[in-house]
Amino acid sequence: MLGRIFTVGGYTLLSRLTGFARDIMLAAILGAGPVADAFFVALRLPNHFRAIFAEGAFNAAWVPAYAHVHGARGEAAARLFADRIFTLLFASQLVLLALAWLFMPQAMSILAPGFTEDAAQRHLAIELTRITFPYLLLITLVTLYGGMLNVMHRFASAAAAPIFLNLAMMMTLALAAWFPGAGHAAAWGVLISGFLQYVLLAGDLARHGGLPRFAPLRLDEDVRGFFRALGPATLGSMGTQVALFADTIIATFLPAGALSALYYADRLNQLPIGVIGIAIGTVLLPEMSRRLTAHDHDGAMKAQRRAFDFTLLFSVPFVAAFLTVPDVIMRAMFARGAFSKADAAAAGATLAAYAIGLVPFVMIRSAVATFYARKDTATPVRAALTGVAVNVALKFALMGTLAQIGLALATAVGAWTNLLLVLGFAVRRGYLHLDRAQVQSLAKFLLSGVVLAGALWLTARFGAAWFAAMQVLRDEMTLALLAVAGTFVYLVCILALFGRGWLLSLVRN
Repeated sequence: MLGRIFTVGGYTLLSRLTGFARDIMLAAILGAGPVADAFFVALRLPNHFRAIFAEGAFNAAWVPAYAHVHGARGEAAARLFADRIFTLLFASQLVLLALAWLFMPQAMSILAPGFTEDAAQRHLAIELTRITFPYLLLITLVTLYGGMLNVMHRFASAAAAPIFLNLAMMMTLALAAWFPGAGHAAAWGVLISGFLQYVLLAGDLARHGGLPRFAPLRLDEDVRGFFRALGPATLGSMGTQVALFADTIIATFLPAGALSALYYADRLNQLPIGVIGIAIGTVLLPEMSRRLTAHDHDGAMKAQRRAFDFTLLFSVPFVAAFLTVPDVIMRAMFARGAFSKADAAAAGATLAAYAIGLVPFVMIRSAVATFYARKDTATPVRAALTGVAVNVALKFALMGTLAQIGLALATAVGAWTNLLLVLGFAVRRGYLHLDRAQVQSLAKFLLSGVVLAGALWLTARFGAAWFAAMQVLRDEMTLALLAVAGTFVYLVCILALFGRGWLLSLVRN
């Protein structure tokens, strides 16, 4: 399992690094003004639907169902099952795409009502969203193919596919002079990347398993079981996306730049979520599904515990850095061109608020895997909807005084609510046992994070004084110093508190 985690995590890291290069170009070219806000709405809308219908609900229901059919009745039954789900998925996405194109002005009035005061910005947002929305159809098929490949223990192409989004957008931004505007260039980059990702996944699946084909629709037991799991999973994913929709809606009423601050803060926050949380959760779900199909319940529980250990080991440094030096990170990454230091300060404060909920953000995929692997998509919905209710209520309570920082803080509190409820349900069902060793491990990770945060705070103050005379690359040099010092301090803390034997056993097991 470790090798597969590093495969997914490695490609995801490469995706995030190219994503940062893309965002640096976006920040320098679009800045944080009305055009940038219009583009980020155009980018968010298909991504919200993708998270509901593709990577969220669909993946949670599809991977365990396909793994069960493949393991219990063989490849021929699994292929027929995939053909039927592919046909239903393709038809539903075509209908959604047609409705989105026809009713985009009405949808924009609901999803970005703050734009009604600026007719030009509203028109631009509608135009750009009509360009980006077909990306949803393509990426949904990519998710279907990726789930099939994951069951075959082929994770590389699905993990590498998002790299094409970054490369395509960088290419079109570099050619922005050939488009009506930079916003149009970025939007066309999103759509082009959908085709590139589809070709990558379709090619891999065609070589190793065969592409799903259109098949007559028949609601057999496998298909009905899939939809029984999909319904609750959709509610759970929709609940999370409702909270993100609320961010978009509310931010359109805030001063120009609020949406951009949320976007850039979320981009950095997504680095550990993608590289650690999603990578581990992606590998863990088919692993637990396979073990539970073989009635190896102890093995499934041990796999989840190892996933928790890996998640905390790699996420604690990000929490410490985002809470203590977010301003340095934002200035070093994005403060150039049209993106000012004031924009970086606003995004940095938003990042610190997101960081309060980073641990549940990265752990939730591994936490819900124990339910999804048992085809129980209903229980996590209860936790997710409760977290969303807390999240949205806090957004309205905090937006007046804290603006987009309050939106991010509400998201963090909602994430903690969701995770704690999921863990509580898992313990009560007997899917998870919290023994003394695990509690002690949590305390050690907490202590390591506190020590690291203190070291980063002191190093940042030292770096500011040491590089004060530099006219260029001052923040970049400070960030490099923080990375070196932080790595050394954290490694010493882990070895001192856990011991070398714990690290070796974690890898070997």
